[in-house]
Amino acid sequence: MENMEELTGLLIEFYERFSSWEQGVVRETGLTLPQMHTLEIIGATGELRMKELAGKMGVTTGSLTVLVDRLVRAGLVVRKPDEKDRRSIRVGLTPEGRKHFEGHHLLHLQLSQDIAGALTPEEAERFPQMLTKIMAQF
Repeated sequence: MENMEELTGLLIEFYERFSSWEQGVVRETGLTLPQMHTLEIIGATGELRMKELAGKMGVTTGSLTVLVDRLVRAGLVVRKPDEKDRRSIRVGLTPEGRKHFEGHHLLHLQLSQDIAGALTPEEAERFPQMLTKIMAQF
């Protein structure tokens, strides 16, 4: 790539715009961004053990415990013993938590549609593969 400065600037600007969009739509729910991300991960994958959820979020189980405590108090998730490993706790969505997940997921689907709509059909076809390659760098 000829101009790394330009690419760097574009990546920073994209991150800031995406982050601002995400903060805006989450703010309307009364939840924090980490709380919504927790609901998103559980909603997309189903019940998870605390350790699995912490790994998917990139946080420690200690940090996650505080977050899940707040979501339990809000009536959005439940903890239950893991049937296969009695030492483990699984976390799942309540019906109210599922509503939050589904509403937020619809916003993500709309954003994806808007982004794809700004691309040519060929670009839109290649875009998921390109994102996958980019994400592999993290």
